[in-house]
Amino acid sequence: MSSFQTDAAVLGGLLVLGSLLSGLARRSILSLAALFVLAGFVLGQGVLGAVHFRSDSGFVADLATVALIVILFRDGLEVEGELLQRHWQLPLRKLVIAMPITAVIVALLARALIGLGWTEAFLLGALLSPTDPVLSSGVVTDPRVPRIVRHSLNLESGLNDGLALPAVLAFAAALEPDHGHFVWWHFVLQDVGLGLAFGLVCGVVGSLLMPRAGEHADRPIPAHQRALYGLGLAFATYGLTVLPPHGNGFIAVFVAAIVLGNRRPDLRSCFAERAEELVEIVKLGIFTVFGALLTIDGLFGDGWAAVAVVAATFLIARPLAVWIALAGTRIGAVSKAFMAWFGPKGVATMAFSLLILSRHIHSGQRIFNIAALAVFASILVHGVTDTPGTRWIGRRAQEA
Repeated sequence: MSSFQTDAAVLGGLLVLGSLLSGLARRSILSLAALFVLAGFVLGQGVLGAVHFRSDSGFVADLATVALIVILFRDGLEVEGELLQRHWQLPLRKLVIAMPITAVIVALLARALIGLGWTEAFLLGALLSPTDPVLSSGVVTDPRVPRIVRHSLNLESGLNDGLALPAVLAFAAALEPDHGHFVWWHFVLQDVGLGLAFGLVCGVVGSLLMPRAGEHADRPIPAHQRALYGLGLAFATYGLTVLPPHGNGFIAVFVAAIVLGNRRPDLRSCFAERAEELVEIVKLGIFTVFGALLTIDGLFGDGWAAVAVVAATFLIARPLAVWIALAGTRIGAVSKAFMAWFGPKGVATMAFSLLILSRHIHSGQRIFNIAALAVFASILVHGVTDTPGTRWIGRRAQEA
């Protein structure tokens, strides 16, 4: 691994440069997150070798863990804000129907074209089922896109990484060399069951410990401290859950955030307003490290078969799954096509893939490379089609 001084200088320089170029990136075909991945790729072992991270190092695993804690907590807090509004049926259909169909189609393709084992193929399918509009943020913020479409994509991406997590962890546990006798019901009872229980308890207790606005008016707690309180609760929940009897900390963090956001909307708003910069730094850091781990040989290690699986993920698996999930609704063909296309692979897939590398799975590096190729391709194709796509659906909506 490169020295801490070098890594700090690179990340700091990228943050400074990214801030200066943020306006230009917003007007270009690539997002700021995409620029960080490309910068990490150029500076990493793929091109210049200025920074070097070992994919199986503790640093990479710890960074992926921190990123998942922060991202899952933020996503869990956002559930209540939109889930209880109108038009919740569309994202629910995509989460319950489209996600599993996408994972199954990708698994079948990986099994047929690449020759992965069934468990490995379904692990790849679970990795590529979540979406992330960070790579095409203009889609969910552009007012030209119909509100129901923006709402559906935003809520889907906020929830699907948390819902995909149990499947990713289950398949990964089944493939670990020291878990040769993996029993699915034991995993459900211990990892998922304890994760849910710890998440519920920590969320309820956390919502009670922090005084509400107006209480203790003589010594009010400022908003930025309330935001730090939420972040502290996320890490405390994870730490308590992974202690014996060893529940799943990631599931607990996601559940605790949902409970906290429902019981304390004031804390959710404080976190959203004050901690967004920290979440952004964590995301950009994971983008940079992810890019630094990529190499041309790794991305195309499985040749055209890997390219075919990635292309089919975007052109067959996601569109077919969304079309099936939304069958029978009043959504028109234009909106269905738009939502079917804009399902980019981003932070969740990267963080999950980095987590897989730390598990010492036999085909972990191979699965990581295919998932990395999907994210890299998503950065390019969704970044390029972001602006034209919003113009297209905006024009069609205006005509309608």
